[in-house]
Amino acid sequence: QLQLMESGGGSVQAGGSLRLSCTASGYRFDSSHMAWFRQAPGKEREGVAVIFTGGAGTRYADSVKGRFTISRDNAKNTLYLQMNSLRPEDTAVYYCAADFRHAPSGRRWNATERYDYWGQGTQVTVSS
Repeated sequence: QLQLMESGGGSVQAGGSLRLSCTASGYRFDSSHMAWFRQAPGKEREGVAVIFTGGAGTRYADSVKGRFTISRDNAKNTLYLQMNSLRPEDTAVYYCAADFRHAPSGRRWNATERYDYWGQGTQVTVSS
């Protein structure tokens, strides 16, 4: 059974850093594009970053470019999100998600309907 499980969330002051992890099980991890999404209270879920399979690169939301870095370790079946220079507006529940079906897309990577599997989420709270 395919499972995604996030960890690493917590509370931090503005300017601080956190590293989120997402551990996958039940499938061949390197066969899926992997993304991070987040959802703040009262807002829609939004794409944060994606890392494509086969060396096809990464994409980031404009709001996190230069501050967040997405990476993956296929040998450990783990996805990461390094978050630096955190801001109060980064406060949200962060989810990892897997896409098995689509070709890499620089424009559509952040559409939630592209993703087949989701983790349960981890809370990130940034205080000012």
